[in-house]
Amino acid sequence: MDIVCLDLEGVLVPEIWIAFAEASGIPELKRTTRDEPDYDKLMNWRLGILKEHGLGLKEIQATIAKIDPIPGAKEFLDELRSLTQVIIISDTFSQFAGPLMAKLGYPTIFCNSLEVAESGEITGFKMRCEKSKYTTVKALQSIGYDTIASGDSHNDLGMIEASKAGFLFKSTDAIKKEHPELKAFETYEELMAAIKEVLA
Repeated sequence: MDIVCLDLEGVLVPEIWIAFAEASGIPELKRTTRDEPDYDKLMNWRLGILKEHGLGLKEIQATIAKIDPIPGAKEFLDELRSLTQVIIISDTFSQFAGPLMAKLGYPTIFCNSLEVAESGEITGFKMRCEKSKYTTVKALQSIGYDTIASGDSHNDLGMIEASKAGFLFKSTDAIKKEHPELKAFETYEELMAAIKEVLA
């Protein structure tokens, strides 16, 4: 029994925080998990910047409403879901992911949640579990699944390395250089061909 585990941002949709950094004119918010491996540190830093600028969930959701999947992502996902089970495992938040899941045809997503005050200020965040991507892949394996994983960032490496097969997708030169043992792809066609080979 195979199951494919995919990252969301950078793989199927553009990076939400980069889009919001551009929309809000706050370049510091362009920092992502590609740059900062410590997710808690990154999120707390982001929340500090939002607070400083008086920005909350409403403003971020307005940006997300304008984000479309990366060209070819939905077609890739549709074909993949016709072949095998697929779960998106993301460190994003349910309050961000909803509109994007609609545009991707409502695939299954495991993600985290934000703590939001009545004023709309994001006061904190609740991670689903520690090392969520790695932990989820290990849990799937414990109930009889062979996992195939793909992602682009530091926080995807755990699930990629723990899987039967794992691939970098649209990753950075630095991460590819640090992990020459991992196959790295840039197009959905290449990734699909690699996954099909494993499923065969």
